[in-house]
Amino acid sequence: MSIDNITPQEWNNMSRTTTTSTLSVDEVNHPVHYNNGKVECIEAIEAASSKEEFQGYLRGNVLKYVWRYKYKDGAKDLRKALWYLKKLRESVEQ
Repeated sequence: MSIDNITPQEWNNMSRTTTTSTLSVDEVNHPVHYNNGKVECIEAIEAASSKEEFQGYLRGNVLKYVWRYKYKDGAKDLRKALWYLKKLRESVEQ
C-alpha cells in the first residue's frame, strides 16, 4: 500500500505508525526526514531558541497545520497540529 494513495477512511483505520518493508515509519511523531542524525530537528530548534521563540515556532506550526488540513493532508495535518499543540502545552507547563 502506498502512503500517497490512502483514503481518509483508510487513515482512520490505521494506527499512526505504518510499516514499510522492515522499516517502521511514523510520519507524524518522528518523520524520517527530520531524524537524519544524532538529534531530531525539533530538539535542535528548541536548543537554538529562547523559550518564547520556541513557543512561537510551535504556535505557528499549530496554526499552519489547522489552516491547511482541508486542502492538503486532511486528518494527517490535524494529527500534526495536535503534536505541535502538545509540545506547546508541555513547554508552557515547564
